[in-house]
Amino acid sequence: MEILFQYILNIQFFILVLVIVILKKSIIFVPQNRAFLIERFGKYQSTREAGLNFLVPFIDRIGADRSLKEQAVDVPSQSAITRDNISLSVDGVLFFRVLDPYKATYGVDDYVFAVTQLSQTTMRSEPGKMELDKTFEERDVLNTNIVASINEVAGPWGIQVLRYEIKDIVPPTTVMEAMETQMKAERVKRAQILESEGDRQVAINVAEGQKRSVVLQAEAEKEEQVLRAQGEAEAIIAVADAQAQALTKVGEAANTDEGQKAVQLDLATKAIQAKVTIAKESSVVLLPDNGTDASSMVAQAMTIITSLNNKG
Repeated sequence: MEILFQYILNIQFFILVLVIVILKKSIIFVPQNRAFLIERFGKYQSTREAGLNFLVPFIDRIGADRSLKEQAVDVPSQSAITRDNISLSVDGVLFFRVLDPYKATYGVDDYVFAVTQLSQTTMRSEPGKMELDKTFEERDVLNTNIVASINEVAGPWGIQVLRYEIKDIVPPTTVMEAMETQMKAERVKRAQILESEGDRQVAINVAEGQKRSVVLQAEAEKEEQVLRAQGEAEAIIAVADAQAQALTKVGEAANTDEGQKAVQLDLATKAIQAKVTIAKESSVVLLPDNGTDASSMVAQAMTIITSLNNKG
């Protein structure tokens, strides 16, 4: 009886172990951003994605485990020749992801190795389409061309190349020395150009300043002459006005008896002064006999004055 009971316990334990094994074989948990490829009797059956999945125990098995995350692969340095026959050493980093786990598993043996080799081949051929200077200036264009070339071939592998970044481009030592010499000469050239531009600008500024100074001086002299002429004109006008007013007053005064006497007296005085002047110059002036009369004196004075005016 005891033996039978122990036998039953052994059978139950065996069944329990079998159930646990079957459950373990039939239930799988696929992590996020991963894909399990299930094979049944060695043939592809399905692709299981993230979450809880069930298998047929002892029949189905996980044929491949593929990551759907973006992956980065370091592409080793490769030798490339540019269009102007310059040898370069180029290396970079490739970024890609698996789009189709089925193609990545059954379309190629090792997709990482395949895409790396393809990147190296493309990296050797693309610089040959450019000259040396362009490989440095148009690195983005070179990266884009490499990505496009790889994607054309990697499509059947279920791989998508997202981007390619060139880490370093190393030309030969002789070319580096020549480039450094060229860069140095270019810097000297730019410095000389900037210095000459500065000298030219200084000369232009000095000439502009001198021109401006001459213009200002000429304008100042012009304004001075205009002001002087205006002042002289105003002075002449003022003198003329004063003389006109004086003559007007003299005429008004001479229109009276007293004025006539004063005019005659002034004329007589001028006649005497004229005689003195004539005597000094030893000139002879004939006068009438009645020189004592006032009217004759005035007449004589007018004659003398007229004679002196004509002589002058």
